[in-house]
This record gives sequence, structure tokens and C-alpha cells, in this order.
Amino acid sequence: MLQEKSFKETVKLNDAYAEVFCFANNTEAREYHVTVHVTNTELNFKQQLETLINAYNEIRINITGNAVAVFKRYFLSDSANQENEVYNMETSDCAISVIQQPPIDGSKIALWTYMITGIKTRVLQNGLYRVEHNTYTHLWLGNYNKLEFNSEYQTRILLQNYVMKLIETGCTLADNCVRTWFFINDIDNNYNGVVKARNEIFMTQGLTPKTHYISSTGIGGRQSNHKILVQMDAYSINGLKQGQMKYVYAPEYMNRTSEYGVSFERGTYIDYGDRRHIYISGTASIDNKGNILHIGNIQQQTLRMLENVGALLDEADMGFTDIGVMIVYLRDIADFRTVKKIFNHKFENIPCIIVHASVCRPGWLIEMECIGVKDLANKQFKTF
Repeated sequence: MLQEKSFKETVKLNDAYAEVFCFANNTEAREYHVTVHVTNTELNFKQQLETLINAYNEIRINITGNAVAVFKRYFLSDSANQENEVYNMETSDCAISVIQQPPIDGSKIALWTYMITGIKTRVLQNGLYRVEHNTYTHLWLGNYNKLEFNSEYQTRILLQNYVMKLIETGCTLADNCVRTWFFINDIDNNYNGVVKARNEIFMTQGLTPKTHYISSTGIGGRQSNHKILVQMDAYSINGLKQGQMKYVYAPEYMNRTSEYGVSFERGTYIDYGDRRHIYISGTASIDNKGNILHIGNIQQQTLRMLENVGALLDEADMGFTDIGVMIVYLRDIADFRTVKKIFNHKFENIPCIIVHASVCRPGWLIEMECIGVKDLANKQFKTF
């Protein structure tokens, strides 16, 4: 694997393959997004897990520069019978997320991991995974949940506790949180509770339609314990200066989320001295009035979704060529072949995982999120 410049490639491995994205710009901090997929679906879960971990280790060893995993997310087909096996075999000390969102390629498990070279890491006592480089401290959180009466109270406690964790590190939710993910068990019944709690907590933290919100995905997913209705993953950064974090809206394509009662940003980008990061929230087939477009038509919904994501990227002067990883959520597994054909035609070698997960509105058949990075010369800010 070349390390001097950025690349995307697909690597065939034993009973698996990996999609690898590398961002390199002649600095010590190279970034990798890697997705690992099992191809031999006749293996049992333990065998698939071993295959996946072996494939990941092979990729990691072949990446020079001592790249360190800072975040991993495992996608499982049956968390009740698989989650403990993952924890028993997982030895990384990075932030880890494990969620039941079955890969639709027929396998029982898939993996997305984010790795960086030239960093210092440690786990804080409050559970945040700390990544230090230059003047920035990156804080990752995975698999965070609390058992409470319903989804509203679970979300409320999660966010209140997360606010306190950030305060302990000198951060606030409004100034430092970049990205959240909410995985909601039985989303059709529990999403409203998440929305209510998030709206109320955000207001107490100075997050309003007149200020800004946080890029986020709220999507169906569950843990092994069926009483856990909400799991949260999150990412914050300490050390950002005013004007370093900005938001994209694509108003000709989509309306503001606050217009239909929810509180998240369509996308967030951060400028460093040497690169730009972008985080696109869960995005679906929607217009600038908040209407679902192409109801019942998976092909047209997929194309409109991609058009919306493209408009958000364009607003940040970026494009799909800058994308390091895409996660795609399908409500109906029968739509997989149609969606896969479109993605294969439009994208080559971009790390991508397509999973079975219900979207927050029943009329949406598909949703996607992505993360990207672009080379940038900006002397106003410190390098990444």
C-alpha cells in the first residue's frame, strides 16, 4: 500500500475483502477509513468474526507508519447471540461501537474502522477515548447507553451525562461536539422520545435554530439487551478556534431540520491548517419543504439522496471523490440489489457498508451518511 499520497483500493483477503481509503499529504498524520466484509457467508458467526479480525489485522500490519485505530464500529446480524463474542475477541483500546444492523450482503458481521498515524492516545476515567495531535484533543465515545424507563429518559440521561463528561475535559456540547449517532431499538415507536429529549437538552445547552445544532444520525439499531432503547456514539474536539467549525445546509435541496421539529445539522465541516474534514448526517430523499420524495420508489429515492448529499458536499467545496467512508441504511433488504447496482456504477473503491436498519420516517426507504477529507492550505489554523 502506497503511503506518500492518498488512495482508495479494494484488497482481497482470505474469505474477506477490505475497502481502504488513505488520506496523505506529506504530514505525519495520515488518515485511514477501512471497511471489512466477509465473503464466505457459510461460516458460522465465530468463524466469520475470526475471519474479519484476521483481515483487519492484515490490513493494519500492511499500513506503514504505525496507524492507530481510534474508532471501530461492528455491524451485527444478531446482537443477542453475537455481542459477547465480539467483546471477547476485541483487543483494541480504541472507542468501540457494536450495534445490530445486519449487513445486507448476507454476512453476519462487518466492520468500519478509522485509523490515524502520529498520534497519542489514552482512555480517560470518564470513558472518553482521547486522541492528541498538535494542539487538538479528539474525544470519541462508543456504545454509550443507560437503562431508564423509556427512550425519552434514556436519551435525556445519555446527553446530560455526556455534557458532564465534556465539561470534565474543558469542552461544551455547543462549542466542541462535532457528531453524534443515536441507534434506536424499534425506531417507529421510540424515535419521538429521542427527539423530545434531544430538543430539550439542546435548548439548555444553547443549541437552537438561531445558533446551530450537531450533525447526527438517528437510525434503527439495537443491542443485545432489548431494554436498551437508545445507544449513543459521539465525537468532540478540544482546541478549535472560532470559525473553524462550519455547517452546510443545501437550502435549495433540503429544509432546516428545525422546521419539522428535530434538532440536527445536515452537515459539519472543520478546517485545519492542512485539511478539511466533513461529516454528513443521515440524509434521505427529501425536498426543501421537508417532503418525502418518490414514495415507494427505491431507485429514485437513492438518486435523490445522492443528489442531496452531493449538494451538501458542494457547499463545502468538496465532492464524492473526497469521501472516506459511506454507511447506507436500507429499510427493506429486498432493495439491496437495486441500491448496490447504483453505488457500484457511481463509486469505485470508496469504503462502504450497506446495512438493514429502519429509517426514522416509514416512507424513507434509504438513508446514508458519510465522512470525507480534503487537502487544504489554510494558514489561519493549526494543522490537524
